[in-house]
Amino acid sequence: MDRYAVFGYPIGHSKSPIIHQQFAAQTKQTLSYEAIEVKPGVFSATMDDFFQSGGKGVNCTVPLKELAYEKVDQLTERAQFSGAVNTVKLMDDGTLLGDNTDGLGLLTDLCANLGLSLAGKRVLVLGAGGAARGILGPLLDAKPSVLYLANRTVSKAEAMKALFASVGRITPTSYEKLVGEQFDLIINATSASLNDSLPAIREGLLSPNGVCYDLAYSEQPTAFVRWGLREGARLSVDGRGMLVEQAAHAFKLWRGVMPDTAQVLEGLK
Repeated sequence: MDRYAVFGYPIGHSKSPIIHQQFAAQTKQTLSYEAIEVKPGVFSATMDDFFQSGGKGVNCTVPLKELAYEKVDQLTERAQFSGAVNTVKLMDDGTLLGDNTDGLGLLTDLCANLGLSLAGKRVLVLGAGGAARGILGPLLDAKPSVLYLANRTVSKAEAMKALFASVGRITPTSYEKLVGEQFDLIINATSASLNDSLPAIREGLLSPNGVCYDLAYSEQPTAFVRWGLREGARLSVDGRGMLVEQAAHAFKLWRGVMPDTAQVLEGLK
């Protein structure tokens, strides 16, 4: 049986095994998929052991996406551009291919599932780590009027501005300098929700009728989702939709068939 897994730390909350098992049943594929807790310090060795013992593919989540980018032998164009890898495939020649389906999954959820249009909108992304790197390109392709990138260390946001300059304009900033600005869509790409905490944001950032989207997800509403509701968001949702949509594209890369996501997403909700 072909073996797949998701690596992350922490990983106990992951719904990826449920999603991929449903994809496999739907498409009549025979495979196993498990969640494995992997700390950054042992990531490379764990990846080697997994593939040497018959593994076929791996998903990588927080905080391993940038380590996966460095680990693989070859990269898809979108992975190379984003500087982060969330999907690894063992190729026929024994090399590892790295892809990034996060941005595609996010845009599918925002636009197809939630019915949003980002063209001409003011967008704020919180956090400039691997999670943000995977979504900035597709967000810029959607042609927002502005895209602010806020981070505790502004130099990291400035590095993202330079990396994506050929795609569109990013305005790097600190959390403190956001005072007085308002945004139609605020995306939390920090890991704060994993600890049920908030990034260093203040009230008043969300435009009337605005939307909040947390890339993280949990059984109960995350701290950021709750913040959005308190701020009067029209929608304040977690990343389960993105999780399902990016997983579908990973599944297609591994198995050559695109699963239907609607029923799986409805089950998660």
